[in-house]
Amino acid sequence: MSWSEPLRLAVRLGIPPEAFWRLSLREWRALTETPPAPVLTRPGLSALIARYPDEDPHEL
Repeated sequence: MSWSEPLRLAVRLGIPPEAFWRLSLREWRALTETPPAPVLTRPGLSALIARYPDEDPHEL
C-alpha cells in the first residue's frame, strides 16, 4: 500500500506528517470518513411539499 495519498490528504487537512504517523487507524478513519447522507422523513417531505408546491397543470 502506498502512503503518499493518505499523507497528502493529511497535509491538506492541516495535519503535519509527524502527527499523521502518530494517528491510530481508528482516528484516521474518524477524521476522513464521509458523514452519512441525511434521510428524508415523512415530515421532512411534507414540509418540502408545503414550501415548494407543484404548479397547477391547468395554469401552464
